[in-house]
Amino acid sequence: MPEEEKEFHKRRWRHHFKCHSDSIYGLGVIGALVYYLQNATTFGLVVVGIIKSIAWPAVLLYRVFTILKM
Repeated sequence: MPEEEKEFHKRRWRHHFKCHSDSIYGLGVIGALVYYLQNATTFGLVVVGIIKSIAWPAVLLYRVFTILKM
């Protein structure tokens, strides 16, 4: 396989993988947002819930990678 074709396939694969990872992260954020906002009774808890829902998927992946020693 020529070098140009290999580079094309690498770029295509990275783009394809990035789209899926963004979708999974987005679903994680939406799920966490629903979870945290169900119990929010004040404006302060809503703000904290939004912040937690954005950070939660990143923390989860960090812990999974730590357990798997990646």
